[in-house]
Order: sequence, then structure tokens, then C-alpha cells
Amino acid sequence: MKYCSACGSPVTLEIPAGDNRERHCCKPCGAIHYENPKLVLGTVTVWEDKVLLCKRAIEPRYGYWTLPAGFMENGESTGEGAARETREEAGAQIDLGALYSIIDVPHVHQVHLFFHARLLNLHFEPGTESLEARLFSEDEIPWQSIAFRTVEQTLRWYFEDRRTGNFPLRSSAIRYEARKR
Repeated sequence: MKYCSACGSPVTLEIPAGDNRERHCCKPCGAIHYENPKLVLGTVTVWEDKVLLCKRAIEPRYGYWTLPAGFMENGESTGEGAARETREEAGAQIDLGALYSIIDVPHVHQVHLFFHARLLNLHFEPGTESLEARLFSEDEIPWQSIAFRTVEQTLRWYFEDRRTGNFPLRSSAIRYEARKR
């Protein structure tokens, strides 16, 4: 951030009084601009023994598979956002269930939340951000082509929990690890 969104003046990066982190501060108008993590919302949508995945038509990870998910919009609840993303990316009509997984991704300033969902019918099709929408059984999942670690982790938890019939709320954090050459 270079300029204040309130008055247009240049901002400086400093620790405001009473705070413990650097923030973008505007001396002329006194505004403090806080940057907070973004919420990514999605669903683990199932039909019988299969899970709905979408092949991405956008970057990052164009051509890779993901659960239907995307950023939360202002004015919606987390569940509403997860259902909206599922409609937008897969054209799927769902019955939204309980929150299933929460995964912190601090290095990209995100928190990913996935809800259980039941597909209401087999009338679905890829939206503008998807190349394909398809149901996969566990042994058909293209594990080497999963777009994000949060999606892979949530899918692994789901299939593990499905075997036991117990679906606790799952949570973890994914930390950045530099790849070794």
C-alpha cells in the first residue's frame, strides 16, 4: 500500500501506539489500515460414494483439480459463501451441511473453511472458473493433480472419516516449506 484509501496521502509503515505490528499509517488523516487474512470457503460435496471436484480454468494452478471453493464476499455468511462458490464453480445444487475443516495458511494470509454438502441431483456443469466438474470415488482422485494442499488434506480427512463414519471438525495449519532442489 502506498496511498491512503481514505484521503489519498502517502502512507508509512510503522507500529501505531498501543499496537504490536507494523501497519500502513496515514499521518495527515490518522487512518490506520489493517490487513487481515482472507477467508476461502468451499464444500466437500458428495453423491453416494463420490466427491465433486472442479478442474481450474484460472490461475493459480490452472488445469489442476480442486474442491469447489473461493473467497468470501462481503455481506454473506461463511455457509452462504461456500454454497455460492459451489454453484459458481460447478453449477451444483446442494444441501449444505456442517463445517468440516478449517486450515490456516499463514504464509498467504488465508484461512480455508470447507463444509459438508450433499449433491441434490446430477445436473451440474463447470462454471466460468472451471474447465470441468466431475464426481470421483476415492480410488479415482487425481492426487498428483490436486491444486492446493488444503484441498488434499481435506479430501484425505474426508475419506479417512468416511471409513469410520465419524466426521469431527478438523483443523490444522499449513506452513510454507521451501522446496529442496
